Amino acid sequence: MPQERGPAQLDLFTGAAVEPPVKGCKGAQPVEPAAVPESLATLGRELPQGVFLGTSSWTFPGWSGIVYDHEASASQLAREGLAAYAHHPVLRTVGIDRTFYGPISSSAFAEYAAQVPDTFRFLVKAHEVCTLARFPLHERYGTQRGQTNERFLHAAYATEAVVMPFVEGLGEKAGPLVFQFPPQDPQALGGPARFVERLHAFFSALPKGPLYAVELRNEQLLTEGLAQALADVGVSPVLAVWAHMPPVGRQAKLTRAFESRALVVRWMLPPDLGYEEARARYAPFNQLVDEDVPTRDVLARVCLAALRRDKPTFITINNKAEGSAPLSAIKLAERVVLGRREEAERQAAAT
Repeated sequence: MPQERGPAQLDLFTGAAVEPPVKGCKGAQPVEPAAVPESLATLGRELPQGVFLGTSSWTFPGWSGIVYDHEASASQLAREGLAAYAHHPVLRTVGIDRTFYGPISSSAFAEYAAQVPDTFRFLVKAHEVCTLARFPLHERYGTQRGQTNERFLHAAYATEAVVMPFVEGLGEKAGPLVFQFPPQDPQALGGPARFVERLHAFFSALPKGPLYAVELRNEQLLTEGLAQALADVGVSPVLAVWAHMPPVGRQAKLTRAFESRALVVRWMLPPDLGYEEARARYAPFNQLVDEDVPTRDVLARVCLAALRRDKPTFITINNKAEGSAPLSAIKLAERVVLGRREEAERQAAAT
């Protein structure tokens, strides 16, 4: 049985939960990239340009020998690990989740951007007040618990607090800006039809240029009207690998994902485990515990389909998907490279 933990402290740099120091951890030693075998370096070279694979964060001590050269604390990795992470041959993007809980400045974004190469891209979550019609009853919302949220789909707030810092701070290294709508009563959103109208108006009022994406956690909202609205405003749907959403292939069809500016996927959980169950089962996230080959194959297929359409693809993976997000990314990269090679061989045979 895992030991119970007290309330988690949040790292001021990433917003991630700070783990207690790892026994035997060399906390003062600078964080460097793990040694890369030639086979992995080759895989990175063969992975097509425009395919951005990565993880939901980078602050995991268990990735020693996989991403980092030694076992550092989560706090140290929060500050020093990103540059080492970005040297990994396969990891070309990473999620920034802290922005979901509160906006950050353009200078904070610029600090991230300064640590990665020009070819790297960030997937950033927008502040949750943009996507909550009513504040949940969770204690962290304080006196706002259960209250109507006046900044729900408020374009002026989103522009000033979310979009402009994202654009100014990350520049060319900005990937998708994801507006994640947590599970909510569709009626609190005004019903599916009214929600589509408000969503269309919201994105129509935001600054043009950034790659906006929408992630929904209510299957009822995946309507034809939604697909039309997203296409009209040039917003990409996020294909969410999550137990309460349809299979990825069906999501792609319902949302017309391959017609959007980019394919955006978030692989979060296995079909039979909740977040806390998966965390307890998979920690310290240094090996693949429950390989999900069917999901991996589907994601490789949608990635290849996007490549055939010259669409960039962003896929971020959570440790709770299979046990270790960077190892999942490597396996997915192998499948994509193999599929690309097979396509080339079929085309050669046909001619």
